Amino acid sequence: MGLREVPKGPLRDGFTTGTSATAAAKSALMAIIHQKEITAVKVHLPIDKILEIPVHHCEFTDNTAKCSVIKDAGDDPDVTNGAEIGCILELTQQKGIQFIAGEGVGTVTLKGLELAIGEPAINPVPRKMISSAIQKLLHNYDLECGVSVTIYVTDGRKLAKRTLNERVGIMNGISILGTSGIVKPYSSSSYIASIEQGIDVAVANKNSELVINSGARSEKFLSNKFTHLPEYAFIHYGNWIGETLVKINSSPIDKVSIGIMLGKAVKLAGGVTDTHSCVSSWNKDFVVQIAKEVGFYEADKIRALNMAGRLIELFDFEQNSPFFQLLLDHCYQHTHTKMNKVNLDIYLIHKNGTLIKYIKK
Repeated sequence: MGLREVPKGPLRDGFTTGTSATAAAKSALMAIIHQKEITAVKVHLPIDKILEIPVHHCEFTDNTAKCSVIKDAGDDPDVTNGAEIGCILELTQQKGIQFIAGEGVGTVTLKGLELAIGEPAINPVPRKMISSAIQKLLHNYDLECGVSVTIYVTDGRKLAKRTLNERVGIMNGISILGTSGIVKPYSSSSYIASIEQGIDVAVANKNSELVINSGARSEKFLSNKFTHLPEYAFIHYGNWIGETLVKINSSPIDKVSIGIMLGKAVKLAGGVTDTHSCVSSWNKDFVVQIAKEVGFYEADKIRALNMAGRLIELFDFEQNSPFFQLLLDHCYQHTHTKMNKVNLDIYLIHKNGTLIKYIKK
């Protein structure tokens, strides 16, 4: 999500890349049919709602058109917000609708996604939205032809570098996504979907071992320990440890190693699996209690800390530390109840890259 602050007041919904691509495709076919520039188009969303979307660019000939819209993610800090998403549409002799990945749209190269290898990364719901819009127009205007739909995203390759697409085998561009057609600001649904997608790809490619960690920094510290694993075996859980564990528990995974920074570890040890700072804060009473269990009775020093990460000022960060091992024991218990079929290791990660491995009892 980056460092952008959540805007104050009611948050404005946006629309997905799938809705953008549908608007571009529909306006392109309308431009061919009417032989005039289209300035706005209505899109029927899967949630039984209609959005009117401005058309950014429109050019056409007798049987081809190129139209684009500007993706508006509302108040969500989406990497594709403001991107130009377009469609080059061509009427063809061959019946049916053919989807092609244009510049900036990824191609599927690994098993485990909802699409076959070699297909454009245009997900099933956006494909259905585009197909429905095109078929309705073809029917309404008695057109007996097929349609070639090339979706493109200006600077899509560059945008894709800020996503995990390559890790799950989507190469050379972004995915055209969306299930409802709209973007709910700061919702977790897209992040959780990417976690589940990553696990599905690992399983489909015969990988039964995963390393899960909060993000790129913790993965960097862990990666030297797991050089035998392919990149797609590393899953970023972000703030959604709970959802990640549930997905793993329903998947054929045998071994999981969790890398966790101290702030999130304190929350997880206390039973919190949604670790976003806006949702949960660390439980100082709980930390005071486990400190007492290892013989540390200076509760005031713990309560004076403004961040859980500062516990390293009170306890030595070393492999056999009684405090950190007890903290990890609590993490293990909470994790193992959600994911009880796997061989589980947990690594506590210092911000300088030092690791403490949980010693199972």
